[in-house]
Order: sequence, then C-alpha cells, then structure tokens
Amino acid sequence: MGDMDIKRRALLTIVAMLGSALTYKYLYPLRYFFLAPRDVERVVSVRTKQNVFTHSNRSLVSVVEVGDVKEAVENAVKLIGGFKKLRLKGKEVLVKPNVNSDDPHPATTNPEVVRATVELLYEAGARRVVVGDMSGIYWLPTKQSMEKTGIAKAVLQAGAELAFFEEEEWVAMAPPQANYLKSFSIPRRVYEAEVLISLPVIKTHRYATYSMSLKNFVGIISSVDRRKLHTSRYMEEMIAEINLAATPDLIIMDGTRSMVAGGPTSGSVKETNVILASGDRVAIDVVGLSIVKSFNEWERVAEIGIWEQRQIKRAVELGLGANSCEDIEVVSAGDSQAFMRLVEFIKRAITE
Repeated sequence: MGDMDIKRRALLTIVAMLGSALTYKYLYPLRYFFLAPRDVERVVSVRTKQNVFTHSNRSLVSVVEVGDVKEAVENAVKLIGGFKKLRLKGKEVLVKPNVNSDDPHPATTNPEVVRATVELLYEAGARRVVVGDMSGIYWLPTKQSMEKTGIAKAVLQAGAELAFFEEEEWVAMAPPQANYLKSFSIPRRVYEAEVLISLPVIKTHRYATYSMSLKNFVGIISSVDRRKLHTSRYMEEMIAEINLAATPDLIIMDGTRSMVAGGPTSGSVKETNVILASGDRVAIDVVGLSIVKSFNEWERVAEIGIWEQRQIKRAVELGLGANSCEDIEVVSAGDSQAFMRLVEFIKRAITE
C-alpha cells in the first residue's frame, strides 16, 4: 500500500468521524424537534394544588441574603413556613431546575442550589428525590447539559436521581381555559408527581422578556409544542397557559446571580446574592421582576409596570396566583446595606 493510499484512508476516517460527530450534535436533537411523543395518553383533568405558604390569605414570598447557599435555601423556606408544610415524610419529590441550555448559572440553575434543595428534602423526610428537565432543542440530550453545568454531579452526590424528560412517557392535555396553546404534552412523571418543586432562575429573555417561575415550565412541554410557542407572537401568554398543566408545591428561586439584561443564555450578569421562596409562582415572579427592575438595564422590564407584563397578566387571568400586590407579603432576612435597599425597592416596585 502506497503513502497516498494511507493518507487517503486517514483522511476518509477523519471525515467519517467528523460526520458522525456533527450528525450526533445537530441531527440527533432534530428528531425531538419534528417528532411528537408517541402513544400519548390523553388526560382530561388538570391537577391543581392549594398554596400552603400563606399568611392572612396573602401569598408569602421570602427574600434571603446568601452567605452559605444551603443555609440561605433553608432560611428562605423557613421564613414562609418551612418544609414541614409539605409533609414530606415518605413521599417522592420531583425537582425541576432550569437546564434549558448547557451554559453556567444564571442561564441555568446554580448546581449548589440544586444540591442544597435535594439535601434539605431528604432531611425533611422525603423518601425519594428525582431531579428532571428537558433542555432546549439545540442543547439536547439533557444529560449532556446537566453534566456540563455541574447539575448532574451535584444531584448524584446529594443522593438523588436524574430524569431526562425527552426519554420519558408523556400525557396530552387540553386545558379548557387555554386560548393560545390549546393542547400540549407533558411528561407523565410531572403530571403524576406526588410533590413538585420548581427551581427557576432570575434572568431576562430576548424573546419572552424574562424567565423565572412561570417560564421554567416550558421545560415540561415537548419540543414540538415548544416549536409552536417559539414561533408565536403570543409566546408570553402561552408560557402562562403551560402552567395550567401542573402546579408546583414550592418554588425556590435561584438569585445567587441574576441576568438583568439580554438572555436567555448570555447577558448582563449581577451578583444579586439572594434566594427567594414561595408557593405562588405569580407572586415570586413579581418579586423577581422587581429585582431585575432595580438595575434599570432591561427596557422591557424597567419601563413597564410589573403587573402589565404579559406573562403576569395572563397568569392573573387564569387564576394561577396573586392578583395584585395586596395578595403578596414579602418577608426577608439579611443585614447588608445593599440587601436592605433591595428589599425596600422590591416592596415599592410590586405596588406600581
């Protein structure tokens, strides 16, 4: 065999390897983009749950300054009533972080917030904890995104299990209240969750204005349904309607860092150093938006009243949470001057 034949064979081998790699990276995710989940059972009832984290009929939202992450998560939940409100002993808990991409936090949930949450759930008596999500189409498979962000490692070290929703069994829903996304599929695991905890981030979003608690549930719909959402001028209303499919028992919002302009994968990042907790996804988004508003960098938040945000307005119409500032009570813990100024700003902003 001559030198030319050897070089030609080596070149063909390299080309074949590159082709395989590109096929896996770009064509593998596309199967989820074009193919709807198969053999989907249609479910007619929408499972709703009562917010147990209230005081005098007002939804509690805690804002806690972070020193130690686990301590901050524990304090944030304790301020609104504690994990005991969920009666976790012997129960299975599904935790839904934001793993839309493989970018570091705040584009995705801080792995240390995920770790702390899992550990605290077990300490509160949970029998089993599963952490699951489905990444955006360009970042599938979710397993790789979880590994790259460090979330997979944190979850496994804390003793929980991983779930990648694109690999799961799905159910189809058609909530009668939905006007913009009238039917969609969600993982059966989410629909049947005994306890569901959402771990969103605080970030702005070029297309959806912002991504916090309400938008975290975009991660529970199929890629085919996401395609409908991302090509619609009613994207923000659709985001609210997705939340008709499932109700989180508790939301723990990661504000260790926040993206206050740009997004969703990159933008202006600030060390906001807070953890929020609530049982009301509208109320906690209102507080999260106040934090973004305090930096005055994202016109679509800075120049619009929080209650006029399209996600919020549609969520209020659907009865998904607080209807106004009168339905929210902000409680806080922290002693730095910057933190106290932020809390004062939040209390003013939610009334505008």
